[in-house]
Amino acid sequence: MNFTRWSARLPGTQRRAARGTEGSVPAARGEYGQQLEHLAEEAADVPALEDFSVRELLGRLPGLVALVYGPEHRIAYVNDAYAAAFGPRAAGATVADTCPEAEELGLLPLMDQVLRSGKPRTVKSRKTKDGGSYTVTCLPVDSPRLDGGGVLVHAADVTDHAEAAERLRASERRHRETAVTLQRSLLPQELEQPDDLRIAATYQPGVADAAVGGDWYDVITLGAGRTALVIGDVMGRGVRAAAVMGQLRTAVRAYARLDLPPHEVLQLLDGLAAEIDASQIATCVYAIHDPNEGKLVYASAGHLPILVRDEDGTVRRAEDPTGPPLGTGGWLHASGSIALPPGSTAVLYTDGLVERRREDIDEGVEALARALAGAAGTPQVVCDRLLRALGVTAEHDDDVAVLVVQHPSRKGADAELFHNAALELLGGVEAAPRARAFASGVLSSWRFPVELRDLGVLATSELVANSLQHGTPPMRLRLRRTDRRLIIEVTDGDDHLPRRRRAETEDEAGRGISIIATIASSWGSRRTPGGGKAVWCEFALPD
Repeated sequence: MNFTRWSARLPGTQRRAARGTEGSVPAARGEYGQQLEHLAEEAADVPALEDFSVRELLGRLPGLVALVYGPEHRIAYVNDAYAAAFGPRAAGATVADTCPEAEELGLLPLMDQVLRSGKPRTVKSRKTKDGGSYTVTCLPVDSPRLDGGGVLVHAADVTDHAEAAERLRASERRHRETAVTLQRSLLPQELEQPDDLRIAATYQPGVADAAVGGDWYDVITLGAGRTALVIGDVMGRGVRAAAVMGQLRTAVRAYARLDLPPHEVLQLLDGLAAEIDASQIATCVYAIHDPNEGKLVYASAGHLPILVRDEDGTVRRAEDPTGPPLGTGGWLHASGSIALPPGSTAVLYTDGLVERRREDIDEGVEALARALAGAAGTPQVVCDRLLRALGVTAEHDDDVAVLVVQHPSRKGADAELFHNAALELLGGVEAAPRARAFASGVLSSWRFPVELRDLGVLATSELVANSLQHGTPPMRLRLRRTDRRLIIEVTDGDDHLPRRRRAETEDEAGRGISIIATIASSWGSRRTPGGGKAVWCEFALPD
């Protein structure tokens, strides 16, 4: 038994009695008995609580203490620490009249509550006008000597802690602002707007900690009316995630210029992600829209499915293939497709839009699909409606990126600005004259100026001649006009891509692509999915 602790619990009267009646401790034999007697004597010398006055105890406390009484909260006592902080207070005066600090700290309503309820109340880190911060506890005091009951006010000076906390919050704000600035600077400052699509995007950083993450999106025009759409997410928070995101976004733009199929772009990106930071997990979906095909061809590296809303409100979800996140290696990505007919809207998004704690992410995707079914309007309006429907506010705890892509259904005068024409080239000596005649007739029917029509026929002739000389059947000529450009494209069955080179004076060939590059606004080539290639050029239409 711990005799010392046990004896210390004796009331003062009992300890004093024990001090006067040493013989009451039973005699013990041997050394152990003598030790017990010695411990009992030491315990008996402990001062009793009654030996101290309340005024003496409260006066020595480092905290600020005041005792008030009655419904008017009249002052009965303030300790030295309180007087040193706020000045002496006259006994009997009311708190409202003589204690401005009580109003600054909001204590009057608090004392009223304590007096009525008989329960203690605490307020934390309240500031006074002089800049001090205090945590205040009000305790009910039930004493017949206090008319109307009393309240003991104890205030702890937490100014140093409050200032340290404010410095920490300021540091976190600066860190967050730095991360947000970096994140936004790495995102497109202005989205490219293709001729055939209407696009809007929204990015909202999370608020928790420096919760800027690695969400990103991009729109890349590939030429010949084709557009690449990208959205991705680097897991993690802060400047590091934003920096990795910036490197991946830059790489995607570089790979997109190669005009590769979506799965090949992700394959290249997968290897790069492992080199940048193998510990970072990143997801991405890369899609290409070709107005001639009316669909999105996409590949996904662990990302959430694309959703497409048809003109009648039906929402479809892009199915597999979906590979693992970027940087895992050892996986061969594959491309899939989903129809994007006129009048439809596609939504690409990151997990911050649909992921919630204690909720399966598939439920969030279903909630997004329901919201999309009723979301009509411009792409920016759709973005805003989806954020509201999914409960994303300024206080959201995760990054959110949304990319909305509309393929408008054109009618009337607007539809007259968009035309397509195609001709199958059967080969032989008559193929080139037929192609020139076809292009001349089509461009005349589209009411192009003579100069542009002549340039279009010349470009057609050079592209077809290049295909006849270096390509293999099947060969096809396609002409397309939009509200902003004329596109001429020739496809054939050979996958050897042409390149521009300097032709020597004695060379009889090699000048076709140079001519195209000189007269056209832009030109390019790509391999087609079924084998073969497409070579194209564009002419900007006059305003």
